[in-house]
Parts: sequence; C-alpha cells; structure tokens
Amino acid sequence: MTKGNFSRREFLEMSAAAAGGSVAARSVLLSPQPLDTSARPAAPSDTIRFGMVGIGMQGSGLLGTSITIPGVECAAAADLYDGRHTLAREIVRPGLPVTRRYRELLDNKDIDCIVAAVPDHWHRQVVIDAVSAGKDIYCEKPMSHSAADGVAMVDAAKKSGRIVQIGSQRVSSQICAKAKEIVSQGMLGDLMLVEGSMGRNDPNGAWQYPPPFDLSPQNLDWDTWQGNVPKRPFNPLVFARWRCWKEYGTGVAGDLLVHLISGMMVMLGINEAPKQASAVGGIRHWKDGRNMPDVHAVLYYYGDLPVYMRLNLATEMPETYRIQGSKGLLEVGEFGLSFTPQLGIDTSPSYYTGSFPRAMREEYERKWHQENDAKLAKAAVQESISFRMPDYDDIRPHLTTYFDAVRSRKPVVEDVVFGHHAALACHMANESYFRGGSVKWDEATKTIKG
Repeated sequence: MTKGNFSRREFLEMSAAAAGGSVAARSVLLSPQPLDTSARPAAPSDTIRFGMVGIGMQGSGLLGTSITIPGVECAAAADLYDGRHTLAREIVRPGLPVTRRYRELLDNKDIDCIVAAVPDHWHRQVVIDAVSAGKDIYCEKPMSHSAADGVAMVDAAKKSGRIVQIGSQRVSSQICAKAKEIVSQGMLGDLMLVEGSMGRNDPNGAWQYPPPFDLSPQNLDWDTWQGNVPKRPFNPLVFARWRCWKEYGTGVAGDLLVHLISGMMVMLGINEAPKQASAVGGIRHWKDGRNMPDVHAVLYYYGDLPVYMRLNLATEMPETYRIQGSKGLLEVGEFGLSFTPQLGIDTSPSYYTGSFPRAMREEYERKWHQENDAKLAKAAVQESISFRMPDYDDIRPHLTTYFDAVRSRKPVVEDVVFGHHAALACHMANESYFRGGSVKWDEATKTIKG
C-alpha cells in the first residue's frame, strides 16, 4: 500500500479482500504531505504582507503560525483591547504597527490581505468591509453569525472577486482526504448513515475562560466590541466567554459542530446545506448565565442521507465519525481512520429455520450448504485497514493554502460558498433548538423555515 493515493491495483485488491469470508487487518502510517512553500524562501516581490484582525485565543495562534510560513509577513494588527496590541508585538516584533481600528488595515496599500479571528457577530462586517476594500481575507469559523449574514457575505465576495477562505481546518486534514478516497472509490457501497460526535468535560472546554486582569472600558472599546446587538453594561466575562451567548456567538454548534460538518462535507464530497435539521439539547451542566446549550444533538437530512451529530460540554468524547455503508464501516478520528469491510451476505444458514420442523430444517440446510459452501471457500480474505497520522497540525497547511492563493489567485480549499453551507448547518441546529421543532433550508428565499 502506498502512503499517498490508492493505485487502481491496490483498490482492486482491497475490493476483492472485502468480498471474502476470512478476516485480516493491517495498519498504514500516513506521512505528512509536504507543502510547496515550506522549503523555499520567497523572493521579496512574492512576499505576502497581511494584516491581523483580532489577536485573542485563536487569533494569536493564527498570527504565530502565519509568520512561520516562508514568504509571509505581518504588516500590522488590530484589536479593540490594548493588551492584545502588546501580545501582537510579542509574537511578531516590538515595532509592529497596532490599532483599534481594523479599517486602517484595509486602507493600507502595503497590506495584501487580512487574517481575521473576531467574535462571530463581527464576521459579516469584517469580511464585507475587507472584500469591498479590495482585500482577500481568511475568516475564522463559523463563517457567519446567522443565515442572513452568510447570504450577504457570499454576495459581497462574489461581487468583489476577492479570495475568501474560512478557517475550518478539517478541510485541509490528510485524515479527511484519505477518508474521501475510500468513500469516492465506492469501498463503502451505498451510504446508509453518518454519525459524528465530540465532547469536553472541563471549564476551559466549556468556554469559562479567565478574563484579562486589567480589562476595563479604558483599555477596551466595549461599545464597538458589542457591535449592533442590544447594549449591556461592561462585563469582562462576556468579553472572554462570548461563545456562551447567542447575541455574540453561535454556541457549541459554531465552535465544535462546524468542524464535524466541514470534515464530513469533505469526506463525502458534499457542498450544500442540509435539507432538514431537528435538534434536541439544553443547558444541562454549565448553568452560569449562558443562553446557548451545552448539550446539542442534531439529526440532519443531506438529500436523503441521514446524518446524526452529537455535542456535549460535560462528557469527554474524542472527535469521531462513523460512516456506515452497505459494504463496510469507516471510522474516522483526529489522528487516524479505519475501514472494516462487510460482506452483506449470509455466511451460514438462516437461524429462522429453527422454527421449521426437523425434516424441513435439515433439507433447507443441506440445500444451503450445497449452494454456498464452495463459493465461500473460494472467497478472498476480508481485510480491515487502518491509517494513522502522528502529530499532524492541519492549521498550518490551511493557512499556507490561503497565502498561496493570495499570491497565485488559484482557488482556496474552503471558499465562501463551502463556508456558508457549513455554517448553515450550525444555524439550522440552533434554530431548531430554540424553536423546539424541525427546520428546513429554503433555497428560493435563502431562509431557514420551521
């Protein structure tokens, strides 16, 4: 087995193995795919200079990773909290230009593109402002704070012709890419059901982050940070834990579900919104004033394919998919995947004949063995196979693809349409939860309907 794509010979061998009656197993170690730009310096004329908008928990990580990519430089950073100006300079360089006003970065002709990691309720404005100013932009997931926001962002991006990449890094995962090969080559047969789950069980995992000690209206532009939502008095906990409130975030759906949905879309070759969503859940553990559920389970229909996703902030669970087909089971995790073929045929006489009279049962079994034993004896070995990916970070290749696209104008791996469809699944999950009933996506009116 090669470490890259399946050859036709290898696929035929595995398909033949899947038809057999005996069982065998093997494991393959995946090697990280080299990035084209990782080993060579870029000429000064090819250097991409980006502006960073938002230097919080995710933004600081994106900033630190971006500046390690050859041919990429940070030209300036913006954040509404002055403490993050200090952090940006600690990450990049002491003299890095910083500001509270991200539009200064959009007006800067020396900045080629933007990387943005701001609260969900700011995504629409920052993305539309960026593409309208002629800047490409990488925007963190979920792409939008609402379905209407997503529609507006897609329209603005298409009108401007600028590059928009959304930061659901599973789209650049080699694990998902390998799973896509297995699905696309028909090894699972007809798809029956897809399950996905993820869970945490600690205060940090439930977004109970400690606010900066010095946070105050003097070093944070609180009114601007709140945006267009109804104003509330200054609250450091809301600033640090904004995912807990639907006014600013999209809850566990926008934080975790979007990863499961994006990865599934890649593996199954889907780029559309779910047709229908039905959600259950509640605030069952983290009763800290939040209004977003900490347990959220959603049943979707993608076309006629049932998809069941489960999120939980009070039970630790690995990020896992179970893609179920008529010819086998594909289980996908964060660091590997396994495929177990299934025959889908009888390998022994039917146990139902235990209800037959003895003579009838014996006659049935004699005929069954006469018709099937020779075929089963000639069947090839039924082989399960697993792939492991040690210590793989999908954020760097996801960012590298973005900066390469800015330089070459080639398409990105997760454009505004893909990001919109993934986000719609999250919005439908939230809408179903709050409405207490099933919802559907109406493409004609581009709205979620109950």
